[in-house]
Amino acid sequence: MIRSLSRAHGVESRFSAPPSKSYTHRAMVIAALANGMSFLHNPLIAEDTGLTRYALESLGVKIHADTALIRISGRDGQFTCGEEKTLDLDNSGTTLRLFTALALLCDQAIILTGSSRMQERPVGPLADALSSLGGTVEFLKKTGYPPLRVRGTLKGGTAKIDGSMSSQFISSVLIASPYAQQPVELEIPSLPVSRSYLDVTVTIMRAFGARVMMDDQHRWFQVSNRQRYQARSYDIEGDYSSASYFFAIAAICGGRVTVENLNPHSVQGDRQFLEILRSMGCTVTEGSDTITVERTGELTGTDCDMSSLPDTVQTLCMVAAVASTPTTIRGITHLKYKESDRVLGTAQRLNQLGGDVRVEPDTITVVPRPLHGGTVDPGNDHRTAMSFAVLGLGIGGVTIENAECVNKSFPGFWDALAGAGL
Repeated sequence: MIRSLSRAHGVESRFSAPPSKSYTHRAMVIAALANGMSFLHNPLIAEDTGLTRYALESLGVKIHADTALIRISGRDGQFTCGEEKTLDLDNSGTTLRLFTALALLCDQAIILTGSSRMQERPVGPLADALSSLGGTVEFLKKTGYPPLRVRGTLKGGTAKIDGSMSSQFISSVLIASPYAQQPVELEIPSLPVSRSYLDVTVTIMRAFGARVMMDDQHRWFQVSNRQRYQARSYDIEGDYSSASYFFAIAAICGGRVTVENLNPHSVQGDRQFLEILRSMGCTVTEGSDTITVERTGELTGTDCDMSSLPDTVQTLCMVAAVASTPTTIRGITHLKYKESDRVLGTAQRLNQLGGDVRVEPDTITVVPRPLHGGTVDPGNDHRTAMSFAVLGLGIGGVTIENAECVNKSFPGFWDALAGAGL
């Protein structure tokens, strides 16, 4: 599928944020672990969350889903494998990482694998932690990377996890921990990246009845094995990562955009994207479940650390490309481990459109230059496709190849733009 973007100016649009992918993944897994039937309202139905459903059903979990509700019959922490299973999780890094720890709750070994890109995304620190907690992890091709075979028992105890590549290593162990034989205590040697996603994990764990303690720096966690998950009804929040593209339309094209279905008090780190837009010259107004971004004057560049909101780095690069002064974004090293190397990939694609983007070990700097249209191959990365689509609305003449890759996280993205006349 190919999508072409024409220039828009002075927009006046209203959108609804899709459900959060991060919340849906975690709530599905926790509901599957819980005791009883859970009802997840307003879930994200997309390729990634479909892979989590497939993995859960492969382990004996009964799930019924439609566009508005997922019903999950929890297994009280005991999965059924019957024999060694192989779970091919394509390019859903969240699914593969969460199930690496969940495999220790199964009665047989599990092999976790995925796409060629998935096999380039490291899981070594997670494997090391599980080895300390009773598991055995065997790498079947390259040490530290999928495919991997996981077997053993989640005994519990104390483990250290390096969270400098991904906070999902920590989330994986946390989510499984209420079913360990002993309480679990995690020590994080250095400040983890994407810390806000740990807040999401802990929020959902507590909502389902788990007892979790942590320090303010996300360097220490303790999970009780005496308070397990209990089934419940749970509402999935709207997604700030996906909403960032709509906010960026207002910033790049000028005008006003309102996004519904958002919790103004959410722990999602990508909510901070709004503060960055405000610092660049946008006006941000919050309602009870809506947020409006407006720009009428000049956009100026900024200097910010985005280590806790990695999924909006590319979106900000697009805004920065049409500002009046340079922007430097810090804390982005771990983006090279995503669905693609988002740092180099963003720089190369923006430069091909006339931009001036400079990459250093932990920073990316965007110097505004006159831009022109062109064809963008997103490399099967959903966030690359959506961020460059938004830029295309600002400069016109941009064509996105393999546009269906947005189905990974936001199947309704193109329809939402069309519905707004963009």
